[in-house]
Amino acid sequence: MANCCNCSAPLPPDSIQCDYCGSRNDTDLKGVHYYTTHETESERICPRCNIRLRTIDLKIDGRFLIERCDECLGLFFDPGELEALLEATVSNVFTINRSQLDNINSMRAHDYGVSYIKCPICLKMMNRVNFGTKSGVIVDRCKDHGVWLDGGELRHLFEWMKAGGKLLQQERQEQLKKDEAAEQERQQRKKYAQSASGGDYTEYSGFDMYGSTLRNADPDLFEIVKDAIRFFTK
Repeated sequence: MANCCNCSAPLPPDSIQCDYCGSRNDTDLKGVHYYTTHETESERICPRCNIRLRTIDLKIDGRFLIERCDECLGLFFDPGELEALLEATVSNVFTINRSQLDNINSMRAHDYGVSYIKCPICLKMMNRVNFGTKSGVIVDRCKDHGVWLDGGELRHLFEWMKAGGKLLQQERQEQLKKDEAAEQERQQRKKYAQSASGGDYTEYSGFDMYGSTLRNADPDLFEIVKDAIRFFTK
């Protein structure tokens, strides 16, 4: 359990705000990237605090720039940056710890409740999207400009990755592909069986077993043909 950087009191599970002194704690980046540097203010606006974000360099494989709010410690990632950061930070995970994933999910705190916020770039309302399978984190995503994480959510996603969350997501995706392929094969077999059955013969040929087309087109001729068959089969 982490302790408050201001009063050293234990922080609530999966939260960045101290219940004793009210301080917000940088649980997302503290101890994860030791060489984080602060640069100038960004033109982008924090959707929570309505102040300018600050650009920071995580120095992953050179320059890795993201935006953070100095007030609420929320983070904004351009498209693909969040996934790249998770991959670079958490590696060598080969098993899925399902009980730990359940525990991480149940501990997730929602400091802001259910609310819709604006993209820091285009200022349009972002969509709330569940990040990954059983992560417990609902991110705010702009389809054109990126993803917003509230303070503490990045640390939560690190723990999700360590517990095998991405492996579980990949396992679910593979199972969905198998289920879709099986359903497509079932539908194809059903269609083939219907086309091969006598009940569907009229659908494909336009005739039934009793010469309905001939009977409808010329009833008198049909009766003559029947009489001829009876005569020669006596």
